[in-house]
Amino acid sequence: MNVVTHLLADWAIAAPTQASRRDRALVAWAGVLPDLDGAGIAVDFVTRLLGLAETNLYQEYHRVYGHGLPAALAIALLAAACAHRRVRVFAYSLAAVHLHFVMDIAGSRGTDPEDIWPIRYLMPISDAWTIAWSGQWPLVSWQNTSITALLVALAIALAVRFRFSPCELFSAKADRKVVEALRARWSRWR
Repeated sequence: MNVVTHLLADWAIAAPTQASRRDRALVAWAGVLPDLDGAGIAVDFVTRLLGLAETNLYQEYHRVYGHGLPAALAIALLAAACAHRRVRVFAYSLAAVHLHFVMDIAGSRGTDPEDIWPIRYLMPISDAWTIAWSGQWPLVSWQNTSITALLVALAIALAVRFRFSPCELFSAKADRKVVEALRARWSRWR
């Protein structure tokens, strides 16, 4: 799924479960980190743009290093090492990463119905546990758009209730302004 959709879903896990802004951010960003294994797309783009020998790093490595149990454990341990409440952040970061996997299994297919993207759960150690769903919908689909819209609505409701929003992941000042505006608009929800 889209990185914004992942971030909203992971923040929705973090908002009601983490007391500090730092710990919420760690859990939310932990759920997005698996997609770092897709960073090769930038190299692929630049080599094509400059007319250099073509690379295919995105297709070769995306979902190899970041989308499995070894990466999930490493990401959760890294988040916990930086957290105030380490055990709690470890557990919720592990949950956020696995939510990422589930979301990708559900809605990350290419445009061709045969272009299903599996999760190789033990990669890069082993290719043994490959998880795929034949009903996987395309990355650009009404299902993913609907999920994103629902997550935006949930983020608004959580922001009104808890007095912080996903904007806190980028700027405390912007977050205060957004929450202030949302609470003014949705005052009956307080």
